[in-house]
This record gives sequence, C-alpha cells and structure tokens, in this order.
Amino acid sequence: MSAANPLKPTESELEILQILWEKGNCTVREVHEILEKNKEAGYTTTLKLMQIMSEKGLVIRDTSSKTHIYKALVNQQKTEQHLVNKMIDNVFNGSAARLVMQALGNHSASQDEIDSIKKYLDDLSNK
Repeated sequence: MSAANPLKPTESELEILQILWEKGNCTVREVHEILEKNKEAGYTTTLKLMQIMSEKGLVIRDTSSKTHIYKALVNQQKTEQHLVNKMIDNVFNGSAARLVMQALGNHSASQDEIDSIKKYLDDLSNK
C-alpha cells in the first residue's frame, strides 16, 4: 500500500489480519475456525472477506495448490501506527496524552505493562 493509498481495513478485516499476523500463512478454513471461537461467522463470509482483502492488497493469496494459502501483505506495526495516528487525530483532537489516559483509565494494565510504560516514558524524557 502506498502513502497515497493509506491502510483502511474494516473491523472484520482487522480481525483476519490479527490472525494472519499471529499465525502466519493460513487457509480460509484455519482463519474461519479461529474467528468462530469469538463470534458467529459463516465460512463463505470469511472466504469473501479474504478475497476482497486480496483485491485491496491487504493479503496475498498463493493459488499454486488446491487449497489457497493467505498471507498478510501489510505490516502489522505500520498498520497499527496508521490506525492509532488516525484515532489520535480524529477522536482525541491530536492529543496522544488523552488517548493514553483514556486507555489506562478503561483497561487495567499489568505491573509488567506499567513498568514498560514507565521505562518508555523515561527513555523519551532522556532524549
């Protein structure tokens, strides 16, 4: 995806990308079975979504065998960064601090996560 064509995956496409980023190459059946654990999803719906994602350039499909294998084509970190930046701009009026405070206020963080956040903030302060 080029800078002129920013990443715009839908919520359902993001769910599929999360699976592909975690598991690597997968068939539609494998993705569908994971999706079904958390919500009702028809196999043909998953198939159609993954075909659309291929057309959009979000995934690539290997058709060299009978069972097609899908792989995420977009980078997880770049996608997350783009979506967070968009959220900061659109929802939090450009304030990263408001995003962080909202996130930490609504979700309990483990001590390890808090320590990681503190270390990150210390590193930023020391730059």
